[in-house]
Amino acid sequence: MSIPLEDYALLGDTHSAALVSRGGSVDWLGYPRFDSPTFFAKLLGTDENGHWTLAPRTKDVRTTRAYRTGTLVLESEHHTPDGTVRVIDALVEGDHRRLVRLVQGVSGRVPMHSVLRVRFDYGSVVPWARREGKDMSLIGGAEAVRLRTPVATHGKDFATVAEFEVGEGDEVPFELTWCESHLKPPKPVNVARTIGATERWWRSWSQGCRQGGEWDDAIRDSLIVLKGLSYAPTGGIVAAPTTSLPEDLGGQRNWDYRYAWIRDATFTLIALLDSGYEDEALAWRDWLLRTLAGKPDQMQIMYGIAGERWLPEMEVGWLPGYEKSRPVRVGNAASEQFQLDIYGEAMDAMHHAAEQGLVFDGEAWQLAKVLLDFLESKWREPDEGIWEVRGPRRHFTHSKVMAWVGIDRAIKAIEAGADGSLDRWHRVRHEIHEDVLRNAVDDRGVFVQSYGSRALDASVLMIPLVGFLPPRDPRVKATVEAIETELMHEGFVRRYIPDDDVDGIGTHEGAFLMCSFWLVDNYMALGRVEDARALFFRLLSLRNDVGLLAEQYDTTRKRFVGNFPQAISHVALAISAGTLEGGRRGSGRRSGGW
Repeated sequence: MSIPLEDYALLGDTHSAALVSRGGSVDWLGYPRFDSPTFFAKLLGTDENGHWTLAPRTKDVRTTRAYRTGTLVLESEHHTPDGTVRVIDALVEGDHRRLVRLVQGVSGRVPMHSVLRVRFDYGSVVPWARREGKDMSLIGGAEAVRLRTPVATHGKDFATVAEFEVGEGDEVPFELTWCESHLKPPKPVNVARTIGATERWWRSWSQGCRQGGEWDDAIRDSLIVLKGLSYAPTGGIVAAPTTSLPEDLGGQRNWDYRYAWIRDATFTLIALLDSGYEDEALAWRDWLLRTLAGKPDQMQIMYGIAGERWLPEMEVGWLPGYEKSRPVRVGNAASEQFQLDIYGEAMDAMHHAAEQGLVFDGEAWQLAKVLLDFLESKWREPDEGIWEVRGPRRHFTHSKVMAWVGIDRAIKAIEAGADGSLDRWHRVRHEIHEDVLRNAVDDRGVFVQSYGSRALDASVLMIPLVGFLPPRDPRVKATVEAIETELMHEGFVRRYIPDDDVDGIGTHEGAFLMCSFWLVDNYMALGRVEDARALFFRLLSLRNDVGLLAEQYDTTRKRFVGNFPQAISHVALAISAGTLEGGRRGSGRRSGGW
């Protein structure tokens, strides 16, 4: 049985990310980027697919852990019958890719072991191991890692193993450095000092989070996760650092999320700007503009973190998958889908950025106008929708609403001084609005998933949040009530009821956490403050012991499912927290325009 996702903590260096278990095993890591092939892939397989365990040798262990405040530097204390030992883990931000681990004796004398099993190319390539002085070098094709530690190591079962004891006051450092195999490895570092520098770097960043609300710590911690999932060279932010963690344990809903989604841009910009992170918002805005450049009919729903467009999907057949959930996928075929809503999302992202003072040049508006022309010509067509269904295209309600958003934000830009025809765009906006109200509301007065359907979909909770209708419109209220009745399970919101005819899979999935945060925002808009607070507290209670959320929550098994940690879950948490505080934290923001 796989380790529950709740037992993992995230390490990040704004280039890549690692997952380390409560038991001290790094089970997922690839360098130099988030989407690089991993050399620790136990998360989706077995010990043989790569991991690095650093832990007490005894099985009678009680572990407590926490991030150092304001950082992704992890401290784990292992309490054993022989004493207590602390392990400090960090990925190091900077020019080189390093994982450092420091073992500290707290009390007694604790027997420890380190088992380093490197397997390049998603757990498939056993490296050539050799000793170079006191270092252990492990090379496989284009990649190499080097282990540096003062304790003696030896080879065993194609792994590098060390056994040692730690007494009170002792410190034992470990440094694992990655480089391309044809290059000289980076020089060694002092592990204790490097951890201190990494802690100061994180605290310097996290102290910039705007303060003054009831949920400051929760917002700050979620934004730290978001920073940990950002790619510093380009400003792109991955949806998650993992691939193929299943939405249905044992099933086939296994997707690669190590890419940047256009629709996340709006939510991400709001969360960053409302918390005072203008530099990160600028980097994300610039990534968005560079990535969208080109013909509008070639616009994708997702891109690589540097803006790459080619994301072919393939299966990694040698990995058995998390909880035997196959296939394990690398790449994402949904990048080739047509999703109408992303044009509205892009316009909304640029609108929010301009509204909060981020200046766009004339080229940005020229790009926006090209997107708008395309949107005007295509909004009547069916698409695959926000959930990237792999069934037939449909006229999804959310897609049409976001097309309306795109035109609405263009009107606001023109009213703020951009060039364009207000009469033209007012006409198009009105046509879309009337089309949605005519075709997307059933005989119950409820907004449905797609035209002509009676199925519900949590994405329609965006209708009042984007300004398509006022929150107290009878159709909005009826839709919220219907979602409470039909899509809520054990107090959380599912995005829709899986149907093979719609999504091409039809199997069970967990409650989608972002949708539950959307319901919090709807409750607040409807004046249902106590309901909003109650649901928000339930969502906060799902976070694991180090404050992380997955994409979904299996309300039957009571455990996380989907890729982990999920950026949009943490972004939605930050936005809902601001809503509960009586409005966005950036309510004093400047008024801006294009």
